[in-house]
Amino acid sequence: MTRQIRTSPAACDQSLHQAYDTALLDLDGVVYAGGRAIGHAVESLAAARADGMHLAYVTNNALRTPEAVAEHLGELGIPTDAAEVITSAQAVARLIAEQVEPGSKVLVIGGEGLRVALRERGLVPVESADEEGLAAVVQGYGGPDLAWGRFAEASYAINRGVPWYASNTDLTIPGARGIAPGNGAAVEVVRIATGAEPQVAGKPLPPMHRETVLRTGAKRPLVVGDRLDTDIEGAFNGEVDSLLVLTGVTDAEQLLRAEPRHRPTYVDRDLRGLLAGQPEVVPAAEGFRCGGWTAVALNNGVLELREDDEDGEDYEETGEGGGNGNGGSGLDPLDGLRALCAAAWTAAAEDVCTLDAAKALARLGLQ
Repeated sequence: MTRQIRTSPAACDQSLHQAYDTALLDLDGVVYAGGRAIGHAVESLAAARADGMHLAYVTNNALRTPEAVAEHLGELGIPTDAAEVITSAQAVARLIAEQVEPGSKVLVIGGEGLRVALRERGLVPVESADEEGLAAVVQGYGGPDLAWGRFAEASYAINRGVPWYASNTDLTIPGARGIAPGNGAAVEVVRIATGAEPQVAGKPLPPMHRETVLRTGAKRPLVVGDRLDTDIEGAFNGEVDSLLVLTGVTDAEQLLRAEPRHRPTYVDRDLRGLLAGQPEVVPAAEGFRCGGWTAVALNNGVLELREDDEDGEDYEETGEGGGNGNGGSGLDPLDGLRALCAAAWTAAAEDVCTLDAAKALARLGLQ
């Protein structure tokens, strides 16, 4: 069956927390950043939970245990049970357990989150490639203090033919001081030394989505994330709806250029979007309209944004049209972005949009 290509953000008449039974929330860039809660996250999640929505926190970071993540969320004012946290360590442990004998030894290159997840699946974490009867090597984010020698240990075993697994392949990981190498960078080191390819479990791949659904029992889940290549692509692969929030790594320009598997169902500023419906984007005479904004793909390779009462020729000529971030009329810039998404994605179809949206995004204050 051919999957339909998304060419516009979707509408939702209900508040999202009422339309979906479970929110599958990414953490960094969605709930917190640099260890601190993102604005409006705490109160929005509390309101969604109080109104009956189940919350689950889904992370590719295999370093911390679910208990440690839940404790951190509690400190931020988000009461969380460890069972509500799903990690890539859990997903990769299940993947390994399905392919090796119970009680098998697994060489761990990473942190405590991996060791706990392996034991939960009846496997035995070990530290040396020289262990007799070694069944697998698993690699996950081990934090900045992970010794370089651990990559050599993995390489010794993999070069002898031991199957290799990775929790995830995120090349970077954000922190309080900036962007640092993630597990994907460490995986590249071992790949260079071995020429091998690991089986990978984390977002955006199906094992992580399966782990999440199995643990939450979600019937109508909504993936909530800030990254197109993990959160939104993971939802695409799992054939479930998604909400992109603009509090993390993805900006408006990247969203307009998203290829089909990276196009979210909905887009909003932050987690307040869970508590609201989503406006309809409708075809207009020349383009797409949402909330008083109309976006048009012009023949000169430009994405133009107009207000309903504007003359398109005048705007195209001056490049102005009233705007200081909201068109000067109190219109919602997010509606303008939704209209631009429809124009950009429709023009691109199965490809990546190459139209120039700089003036339109500047007008919305989203450049």
